[in-house]
Amino acid sequence: MTQTLLSVEMNINPAGDVPIYRQILGQIRSQVALGLLEPGTALPSIRVLALELKVAPNTIAKAYDELATAGVVHKRRGFGTFVSCERTQTVDGHRRHIIEDRIDALLAEAQGLNFTPEMLLELLHRRRILMSSRLRRDGSQAPSYPIDSILAEREGLESPTPAL
Repeated sequence: MTQTLLSVEMNINPAGDVPIYRQILGQIRSQVALGLLEPGTALPSIRVLALELKVAPNTIAKAYDELATAGVVHKRRGFGTFVSCERTQTVDGHRRHIIEDRIDALLAEAQGLNFTPEMLLELLHRRRILMSSRLRRDGSQAPSYPIDSILAEREGLESPTPAL
């Protein structure tokens, strides 16, 4: 079943340095990467989104065209624009970029607090164990992360969750 979006959450800054179509492109790409827009979801029509954002339809069309070229969305003439069902390198790269930005911020803050990389790895490992045990108590299955096996191997411990 296809879900049709009547609107998409976006914050556009017309006075900013980034062109509006690039802002739209980036926000849709982020929403797809974060799973907020699921595969198969129909995006708002060009006209509807242009009216909602108070921009020219050509601006939306340009953003949709670039998203289609990158494989993030696909167009079906007469039916609309849909989030692609296949995961693309662009989306995976964007997801990685989001995490890398957060890691960079964590590393900068940790350095300011005099945490060594080893201390961060240990803390990460302990937090994963804590999260896994909380999930198990709820009756749900604990997710498996390769980092658990890597950290456990490094410490000579048995992995708290099986590796993928």
